[in-house]
Amino acid sequence: MQLTLEFGGGLELLCDSVKIHNVNVDTKNGGDKLIMKDLLAWVRTNLIKERPEMFMKGDSVRPGVLVLVNDCDWELSGLLDTVLQAKDVVVFISTLHGG
Repeated sequence: MQLTLEFGGGLELLCDSVKIHNVNVDTKNGGDKLIMKDLLAWVRTNLIKERPEMFMKGDSVRPGVLVLVNDCDWELSGLLDTVLQAKDVVVFISTLHGG
C-alpha cells in the first residue's frame, strides 16, 4: 500500500534527517487492510535508524507525538485501529522540545 509519511518536530532526525517518505507498505498476511498498529511496527523496522525509543513506547507512539492521518488527529479515527487507505498521508510531529 502506497503511503506518504512525514516526520517533524525533530523526529526526522531518527530517520536520517529525511522529513518526507513515500513508501510502499505490505499489508499483514497479504490482505488489503492496513491499520496504524501495523504501520508503526513497519516504521520502527524500516525507517527509524536510531533511538526508536524516542519515537515509540510499546506498540504505540510515545506521549508527546502528534499523529495525523490526512490532516485529522488519529484520536478521532481509532488510534492504533485506524484503517489506512492507499495514498493516505500520515504525519508524525513531536510536540516535545528540549531546552
